[in-house]
Amino acid sequence: MEQADRRFGRASRRLEGAAGYHGVTRRELLLATAALLVTTSGVNARIVTKVLPWKPNEAYPVTPAVPGGYLFFTAHEAAVVEAFVDRLIPADELGPGAKEAGVTSFIDRQLTGPYGGHDWLYMAGPFSQDPLPSQGLQSELTPRQQYRNGIAALEAHCKTTFNRGFAELDTAEQDKLIAGLEKGEVQLPGFSSKMLFTAIHSNAIEGFFADPIYGGNRDMVGWKLVGFPGVRYDYRDVMDRPNQAYTLPPVSLQGRPAWGER
Repeated sequence: MEQADRRFGRASRRLEGAAGYHGVTRRELLLATAALLVTTSGVNARIVTKVLPWKPNEAYPVTPAVPGGYLFFTAHEAAVVEAFVDRLIPADELGPGAKEAGVTSFIDRQLTGPYGGHDWLYMAGPFSQDPLPSQGLQSELTPRQQYRNGIAALEAHCKTTFNRGFAELDTAEQDKLIAGLEKGEVQLPGFSSKMLFTAIHSNAIEGFFADPIYGGNRDMVGWKLVGFPGVRYDYRDVMDRPNQAYTLPPVSLQGRPAWGER
């Protein structure tokens, strides 16, 4: 955990130097929502919506995310998201960052499944225009709409301001722009800058620390960073040795093949 604090603290300081950006902390770690994958072609993904009626003792097994290509993002959208998450969690001497961990693929797979359409949430409104924190999500836009509309608005802003797209900006420009999005100081055409920042920021954390079965946390780099053991089936040998360092590699829901090392 100490290494993780140092690492994310360093990322925060990089962005704070640009425009007062408040970086990722381990308190923000969230578990990702499971996604069901489908095959698709072209720009528009075929979306998996809703779930079957629940029955007692029934489980929904996770379909492992298959690497390669995108199901929801266009190639251009994926490049923007990849550049964005790379600045939120950059690679450094402590290990790979969000880009190397496959966070963009994780987000793409999540948007393809039930999470992308908020299929499990009440979305009929009314929606408060000035919600309290305790009221939770107050937007009629689904995550798919937030990403598609938000990325388009971000690119329009970048083309107008820099005559380049977000992925083509240098890192200092990207950091300053991300800080402005977080604070709501950057005015995107027809879209909330805070909403776009919150969506990518939250999903980047989820993708970096979720089980690799969902497409991110490649080789369990996030778990190794914080010392999380994963889902090893038996800890009795560890319990018999209290106050000793846990040195075994983490284990994914997929078991040994997903370890990334022997």
